[in-house]
Amino acid sequence: MTKVNLLWRIKLLLLCILFCLGFQKTATLTGKVIKVADGDTITILTEDKKQVKIRLYGIDCPENKQDFGTKARTFTSTICFGKNVTVEIKGIDRYKRTLGIVKVEGKNVNEELLKNGLAWKYKYTYSSHYLMLEQQARKSKLNIWSLKKPIAPWDFRKRK
Repeated sequence: MTKVNLLWRIKLLLLCILFCLGFQKTATLTGKVIKVADGDTITILTEDKKQVKIRLYGIDCPENKQDFGTKARTFTSTICFGKNVTVEIKGIDRYKRTLGIVKVEGKNVNEELLKNGLAWKYKYTYSSHYLMLEQQARKSKLNIWSLKKPIAPWDFRKRK
């Protein structure tokens, strides 16, 4: 086998791999929201009657006992409680909750919380889009960003 022939075979193999990766289906869940624990945690009931706890991926809302915690919970509840949602699964967290991007009626709930100043971009999530949404809410002084020194939820939890 010549060098040129080998290079063409390698290129073809790489092209096939890239083609297959491009068509990987994202894992999703669908169900009706039956509980909103706080701004970034919901429970859905799937079609097969399984309850799945979902932690909204990439964001962190104020805790219920924190400034704007109740407002974040109410906001999430208003958007999705009792409605059918689609969850793009991103993983499982250490508490065995499904991490996901929640969509309802064409809205991305994760992004809506950021846009409305009711969530921080989670510090370990590397999303320039989420960062931009948070910065716009900060600039507009929406909700948590209206406070002089808002306390991030991860810092609030450490203090307890």
